[in-house]
Amino acid sequence: MAAETQSSRSARHFRWPLHIHISTLFFVLVLLAGGSIAWLSYTRSADMLERAAGDLMGRISHQTVVDTESLLQPVNASLRLLALQPLVRAGTLVERRESLAVLREALLATPAVSSFYVGYATGDFFLLMRFTSDEDRRLLGAPPRAAYVIQSIAGQDGGFIFLDDELAELKLRERPDYPSSYDPRRRGWYSQAMGSRDSVLTAPYLFAATGKLGVTLARRAESGRAVVGADIRLSTLDDTLRHQRITPGSHLVMFDEDQRVIAYSEPGWQPRVVGGAVERPLLATLDGGGLAALVSRMPALERAGDLPLTAFEAAGRSWHGAVARLSLQGGRPVFLGVAIPDDELLTEAREIRDSSIAATLLVVLLALPLTYWAARLVARPIRELAAETAAIRRFDFAGAVQTRSVVREVDELAADLGAMKGAVRRFLDIASLIAEESDFDRLLPRLVDETLAVVGARAGVLYLARDGDSGDGLDAVALRGADGNSLPMPVAPPGEAMAGLVPAGARSAVGELRSGHGAGRSCTGLCEAIGEGTLAYLAVPLLDRKQQRLGLLVLWFAREPDADLVHFVEALSGSAAVSVETRGLIHAQKQMFESFVRLLAGAIDAKSPYTGGHCARVPELSKMLARAACAATDGPYRDFCLSEEEWEAVHIAAWLHDCGKVTTPEYVVDKATKLETIYDRIHEVRMRFEVLKRDAQVACWRAIADGDDAAEASARLADEWAQLDEEFAFVASCNEGGEMMAPERIERLRQIAGRTWLRTLDDRLGVSEDERRRKPATPLPVQEALLSDKPEHRIERRPEERIAADNPWGFRMAVPELLYNRGELANLSVARGTLTDEDRYKINEHIVQTIRMLAALPFPRHLKAVPELAGGHHEKMDGSGYPRGLRREEMSPVARMIAIADIFEALTAVDRPYKRGKRLSEAMAIMARMRDAAHIDAELFALFVRAGVYRDYALRFMQPECIDEVDEAALLAQG
Repeated sequence: MAAETQSSRSARHFRWPLHIHISTLFFVLVLLAGGSIAWLSYTRSADMLERAAGDLMGRISHQTVVDTESLLQPVNASLRLLALQPLVRAGTLVERRESLAVLREALLATPAVSSFYVGYATGDFFLLMRFTSDEDRRLLGAPPRAAYVIQSIAGQDGGFIFLDDELAELKLRERPDYPSSYDPRRRGWYSQAMGSRDSVLTAPYLFAATGKLGVTLARRAESGRAVVGADIRLSTLDDTLRHQRITPGSHLVMFDEDQRVIAYSEPGWQPRVVGGAVERPLLATLDGGGLAALVSRMPALERAGDLPLTAFEAAGRSWHGAVARLSLQGGRPVFLGVAIPDDELLTEAREIRDSSIAATLLVVLLALPLTYWAARLVARPIRELAAETAAIRRFDFAGAVQTRSVVREVDELAADLGAMKGAVRRFLDIASLIAEESDFDRLLPRLVDETLAVVGARAGVLYLARDGDSGDGLDAVALRGADGNSLPMPVAPPGEAMAGLVPAGARSAVGELRSGHGAGRSCTGLCEAIGEGTLAYLAVPLLDRKQQRLGLLVLWFAREPDADLVHFVEALSGSAAVSVETRGLIHAQKQMFESFVRLLAGAIDAKSPYTGGHCARVPELSKMLARAACAATDGPYRDFCLSEEEWEAVHIAAWLHDCGKVTTPEYVVDKATKLETIYDRIHEVRMRFEVLKRDAQVACWRAIADGDDAAEASARLADEWAQLDEEFAFVASCNEGGEMMAPERIERLRQIAGRTWLRTLDDRLGVSEDERRRKPATPLPVQEALLSDKPEHRIERRPEERIAADNPWGFRMAVPELLYNRGELANLSVARGTLTDEDRYKINEHIVQTIRMLAALPFPRHLKAVPELAGGHHEKMDGSGYPRGLRREEMSPVARMIAIADIFEALTAVDRPYKRGKRLSEAMAIMARMRDAAHIDAELFALFVRAGVYRDYALRFMQPECIDEVDEAALLAQG
């Protein structure tokens, strides 16, 4: 020990300040080398850099203008010629195709142009685009040999026509939606050209045909009834700028007065689409940052001229650059920015630099013998500290810092670095362990445990602020001992007493409390549990991002902690507060989302008495079956398991499996009779029979008045009334629906419909505008059929309500032509039940809406499967289900589980007004038949039976009188 002390004193005796060593060793070197290098470098290179860079900027600006104008001039000339062609006056597709050769020659003469087109004042559109890559062909679905494509709108007809090199037609793809989705008169190039007598150049935008970024040069035809346009891709301007680079590291950019990029010499920049509009990147977002730093030195662009050559620093490099305004015809003002790294500017500068380095090396060599020993002595501990710093940078905190130095500052730095290394290691260990915990309830005690383990405290209490309490309301949520076990929560000091330990605005508070005395009375229980009469405390508030008190961490010690430990816990509390706040917010958001899911499901169940509590019971049954699969030790599901995140996806998918029902009209779901819509139209039919009966009565009285025998007339009236009563009773029975409507009943229905009644009032009065458009005007009075299918009964389905064959969701459902068919005969003739094909599709469509709604939600990564899980419960294992016609192997196990749960719940539900719930044995027998028909998964049904899931569900949710014995062996034997 004495030897170590003596050695330490000796080391301290030879320590000197670092500036003495550096000053003594390098004063002469700095004086000689610094003066010579500064004079050689500055006098020879500064003037050359300034003069050469200015000349280069002028040449590049001029050449860019020349290249850009030479790019636009032939295009403008082609537009002038095309504006005089018969194409601008052609009224049909056939006439316009006669000008294809002219358009092709124009494309061949102007390589920068991707397409020429004409927009007509009538809304017609005719475009010829050449394919320059397979990517363009794939984008438009063109055949491999296609060289050109015509995009045409002629009246209400639209389509794409693919042509080969000789303009021979390869393929026609009709686009009936094209005229409604694209109107040239609404495009910017059309409106700009119509407002100018000369050619106009648009701002950059994404082309509608290819989605590529470019500009349009457009010109109005002399007749004023058409506009001729040419699309020029901005990649052409990128190539032009690349050709102008004078050094490999030079950056050239064309931009507008908003500092948004038009063309850039470096690859990889891309615009993006925001809200349907093109958003080009700002200069500030370009890689390197040199151009953004250059342009930031300019005054406001709308009144700026050229920015002369300027030196600046950006991205850790020295640059020279300038900005010039380009005089381009048409369009908005355009600027050219050029930034050239100083280290690449000129070869002469490098020669000067080399000569300077040589001079410096000469000076260093002269002083080398003198400085070698001192530099080695000083550099070794610095190198060791650099290695330690590099290890810290790599987050390698293993081992203590052993470096020592004769230089006092270096030696103190080594000691501080060692202390910092240990503190950072402990801090990151705790932060890492806390960050790994995703469960909020497990996070809180773990936070206390990890802190206790690092700081060596006897116990720790974590308090959280009460929701909605802005005062000192704190509740203890975790009380842990040094052994990692929880202490009884009642012994925790009250939160109100602990809140006063830390003064307002203070980062921490340190003190002692004695059990049973003064403020220590609140700590009596804790002191007894720990076995100490007096405890020192360190109280650190947990503050959120708004500096509001989130909670309080109180650590209890046998003696007061030192200042270093206090600072460490203060720093740790910030990280802990962020973690607690973040996990708390996530926990609250999950609770809110869960409440919203249940709210939506409850609203669906409450919307119609026909659904009952379906949305609430299906999740329970789905999770019961999933738990049985996870618990299986043999069979096909012995390796099946779900992670915590996958359980969350199952839960949400099951709760939202019928969310699309919010879009299904109640009068369709609740349709109890064939003529029912919002009300039952049988009342209208009955009134018509009443009219016929009144007509018969009037005819009877007229006959008597004309001299007929009163008894005979009355008898005829009675017979006719009896027949009308019987016919109405028949029509009413047809309206009720049933298992099967016999053909002879349908024929008799048509015979009864042949009766007519006289209408003298206009049925187009007092109705909605939509219904009035569907009703044809007829002269009055008019004889109408007793029952009929009128044009106004046919509600057309809009194009957007149809399902395209290539829809992104993979739906494969037969969509009826009509949205609704409310024809009286058509509805009364429904063979089974009360629903028409249109009604049944509207009900089945709820699963389509479910998938669309869920696919539109921005689910996090672990919930991306929710749309697939929720949207598969109407699929069948043989592929005959809907909406996507999936087979068993195309469905996930959980989706097949929800399908079984959905069916079994519907069979056993007793809260449906239209049916009684099935007995348990009846429901299981039906499920077995569905398994045999490959409608449900046979393996899952077997698990459903063997694990007793059906019986557990029945005991929880079915009426006792509906629960009977089920022959499980017979059910499994049938499969």
